[in-house]
Amino acid sequence: MIDLSTKIGSINIKNPTILASGIMDQDAGSIKRIYSNGAGAIVTKSIGIKPNKGYCNPTFVELDYGILNAIGLSNPGIDNFKSEIIEIKKSKIPVIGSIYGSSSKEFTDLGLKMENFNVDALELNMSCPHAKGYGLEIGSDPNLVHKIVSELKNNIRIPVFIKISSNLTDIVEISKIIEDAGADAIVAINSVKAMKINLKLKKPILSNKIGGYSGKAIKPVGIRCVYEIFENINIPIIGVGGITDGKDAIEYFMAGASAIQIGTGIYYRGVDIFNKLCLEIKEWMNANSYKKLDEIIGVAH
Repeated sequence: MIDLSTKIGSINIKNPTILASGIMDQDAGSIKRIYSNGAGAIVTKSIGIKPNKGYCNPTFVELDYGILNAIGLSNPGIDNFKSEIIEIKKSKIPVIGSIYGSSSKEFTDLGLKMENFNVDALELNMSCPHAKGYGLEIGSDPNLVHKIVSELKNNIRIPVFIKISSNLTDIVEISKIIEDAGADAIVAINSVKAMKINLKLKKPILSNKIGGYSGKAIKPVGIRCVYEIFENINIPIIGVGGITDGKDAIEYFMAGASAIQIGTGIYYRGVDIFNKLCLEIKEWMNANSYKKLDEIIGVAH
């Protein structure tokens, strides 16, 4: 019997496939559908203090090896999201509440509300590549990152995960700072800062000009980041970026990830990608004489 269960901080999940933030995770109905298709846990859409409409269209374009988007952190705001979380938790789905803010106070206020909504953990979005005043702009400041994480950990009881970007100058340095501040896990990576220009119009395609590139093309970047982080910290890592099949997942586990998140992969393989991945992971483990997921994590080091 192959055991795919894993543990991130104090959270035990049935399998290591997690829905990444920003994909079919803004309402209870979609989240329940994803969970029924095999996901081990769900990360919500990144939620802020106030409702945010995001950017105007065009916000999305498919490229040769992935997807470029700049949605602009559109969300209903934390108070309006309460009813969705309550509905989701009725089904006992493991939920990781994703939040973003522009200051330590905003992150703490959001974290306390998410905790009161009974989410199982928090994911701090410090890596969105196209949100002005949020995301990567916050995650690029080591002192601010340490302050946000440490203050939040001093005020809440649930685990705190930090989602970081490959666009950082030194991803190892920021990972060490995050660990020192008391975080329970690191999520690596978010989409990669990128642009596409329309040759006829001679202008960037996205209304925001710059967006986040996700999909198959960024998997080698994600693998490298997870590998480097694993060699330098002791808290768990959740790997993200370009995962579409079981072998992609195994590669992340070997690099050091204890779990993985799936986002763009849904576009390529459908909402049942979680069941497909679990089956493919089990088939690989069986063919290579592994019984537990723990036996694979970090073996490439």
